[in-house]
Amino acid sequence: MKRDFYEILGVAKSASKDEVKSAYRKKALEWHPDRNKSADAEEKFKEINEAYEVLSNDQKKSAYDQYGHAAFDPGSAGPFGGHTYTSRNGSSNFTWTSSGGQNPFGDENGFDFGGFSNPFDIFEQIFGTSFNSSSHRSQRLPTYKLQLSFLEAANGVEKEITIEGSHKKIKIPAGVDDGQRIRFSDFILYIDVMPDNTFKREGNDVFVNVDITVTQAIMGSEIEVPTISQPVKIRVKPGTQPNTLVRLRHQGIKDVNGYGVGDLYIRLSVIIPAKLTARQKELLKELGI
Repeated sequence: MKRDFYEILGVAKSASKDEVKSAYRKKALEWHPDRNKSADAEEKFKEINEAYEVLSNDQKKSAYDQYGHAAFDPGSAGPFGGHTYTSRNGSSNFTWTSSGGQNPFGDENGFDFGGFSNPFDIFEQIFGTSFNSSSHRSQRLPTYKLQLSFLEAANGVEKEITIEGSHKKIKIPAGVDDGQRIRFSDFILYIDVMPDNTFKREGNDVFVNVDITVTQAIMGSEIEVPTISQPVKIRVKPGTQPNTLVRLRHQGIKDVNGYGVGDLYIRLSVIIPAKLTARQKELLKELGI
């Protein structure tokens, strides 16, 4: 029976992301198989990384809080249930079996972990090192940096890159985030996502600021707003207050591991005119606003 993720990391349900990350760092260092030679070190290290991957992600944490481990069980009614499969990491003795959508990076090189990521990759992303373990790396692959625009990362893109003089056409899955690494057969890509002037990302949710006039805020209006795919029209309700957030469900970013789609939040900024004509001032006084 799987242990409780909060118990594994030793944190409360109310723990912040920083507290979860701090607990992970402590536990992962303690149980990393290259440092801890206990017979159960590998299994505990796997547990720690699965717990961190869920509790550090808002959507996965919410599902876990509601359904427990059943959220990721293909045999249950959990929201992330899917098919189950097992895969091995190179020459490692690790075997991960987990639910969820298929690995969006494919399995051409044998690195396929279902709904959970390779625990050693998570460790490297946090600490910047793998201790050069031979137990989980059949070889060290060269790493290259690939810069993407916000929309390319959000929607996925096909790129032609040059690696050591050879041209390769690769597919980047929708939902990759800044700092993420993608493993291909003979190299690793480090993703660098450029900031966007329109969209801001928080997890898989997207935030965008849209200006409206005082008249539109008071009387209501239909306006066009940008999304990561194409503009859509929304209705501004009469009496809308400044900085009101309008939520469009499932208009955010697709989770790269197949765990649903985030939401789009539109922040309505009411623009107050800096200058008014004498007639406009007179009308405002008559209205008493």
